Amino acid sequence: MEVGYGSGDKTGFFTQGRRSLKAFTVQFKVKTVELARNIKKLGQDDPRRVIHSLKVGLALTLVSMFYYCQPLYSNFDETAIWAIMTVVVVFEFSVGATLGKGLNRGMATLMAGGLGLGAHHLANLSGHIGEPILLGFFVFLQATISTFLRFFPKIKSRYDYGMLIFILTFSLISVSGYRDDEILEFAHKRLSTISIGGSACVIISTVVCPVWAGEDLHNLIALNIEKLGNFLEGFGDEYFKRTGGEESKDDKKFLEGYKSVLNSKNSEESLANFAAWEPGHGRFPFRHPWKLYLKVGTLARECAYRIEALNGCLNADIQASSEVGSIIQEACTNLSIESGKALKELALAIKIMVQPSSADSHIENAKSAAKNLKSLLKSGIWEDIDLLKVIPGVTVASILIDVVTCTEKIAESIHELASKAQFKSVEPTLSTEKLHSGQIQSVKSAQMVNCSHVVINVGESTLPSPPSESSSAPNASKQRMEV
Repeated sequence: MEVGYGSGDKTGFFTQGRRSLKAFTVQFKVKTVELARNIKKLGQDDPRRVIHSLKVGLALTLVSMFYYCQPLYSNFDETAIWAIMTVVVVFEFSVGATLGKGLNRGMATLMAGGLGLGAHHLANLSGHIGEPILLGFFVFLQATISTFLRFFPKIKSRYDYGMLIFILTFSLISVSGYRDDEILEFAHKRLSTISIGGSACVIISTVVCPVWAGEDLHNLIALNIEKLGNFLEGFGDEYFKRTGGEESKDDKKFLEGYKSVLNSKNSEESLANFAAWEPGHGRFPFRHPWKLYLKVGTLARECAYRIEALNGCLNADIQASSEVGSIIQEACTNLSIESGKALKELALAIKIMVQPSSADSHIENAKSAAKNLKSLLKSGIWEDIDLLKVIPGVTVASILIDVVTCTEKIAESIHELASKAQFKSVEPTLSTEKLHSGQIQSVKSAQMVNCSHVVINVGESTLPSPPSESSSAPNASKQRMEV
């Protein structure tokens, strides 16, 4: 029995193929558009990423000249590749990270090169038989000691990359020296090319649109504290439903901002480590107290954990009853608003680097509200209320009281930072009402001073209009006020 394909089967096959090709084309276009949007968003979120990519390309192009230019290549030969490798592994996003890696690589190469040459010289003195044994012992000893030292936290945080390069360079020089008689020239070329590559990275990173890790850490801490303040400032109204009408999700983004604070520890520690390598720049002099930023960040995360608990109460299935809410609403709302304002004032003080004295009044108001709330919780008004209705409201009240303590600790740490970093001191500003009343009093005082000659005639029953304020001082002193 023969089975053949008719014209209908061929037409169906080609139709299915065209559909598959069309679907693939549409899917490819969708993926391409999505990729383009992601690339655009990545660049718009932080334009410095685009500039950093251009800087890396510029550095690699410059050090590649050691291969393209024959005079340069004649001096370094194949070892010029170390300059290119150095740029690839050393050039980082911030100046501090680049400078730290560059110094680590340069110093480790210098020290390992010197020790490698010394080990090679000692091994030569032991004869042909003892040389490989002694070299192997030296490699084993330095690798063991260096690897163990990498476990120390301080060394690992700042010099881990340098320890890796030390192990690599010492092993390369000492081992290759056993077969290569020109070990001194090899060590010299390696050190020179690494220095050239590292210098190119540091110069371009510092001169061309520099990205300072210290400034990023400074702004990150201020932003985190501001996010906590935004949540607390709006929590009271949100929890007790005092705001009327429906709100969109965009209007409630302040309730989600604190979540980034919970996971900011690694970023803060990395930025503080990189900032310690940076020279003085802008508002940040050399030996700026970067470690105090970590202290502020730790306290901010402790406050964020309390806020996480408050957010859980906000979204819990069981809410405080209206009876309980009416009792604690005013105290809780005042406490939350004042704590939020205090945190926002502290964040602003860090951002513009001034003494955070403006937050002290809000902290005192928050402590006063916490004291009133404690008095309510200790009173006997809860005896006739169902315990299950009391627990949610009391939980929120106790967490808010704890938040005031955290806010006070954050303020103390920022005061310490402001003192060590020598933030500017500003005079407390007057409110609009006080300023307006003060201006009125000053105008009245000025009028009284100008009207130095006043003649009072008793017996008149009419009150003429007072002298105009636009009168000059000499004319005003001669006017008479009749009573």
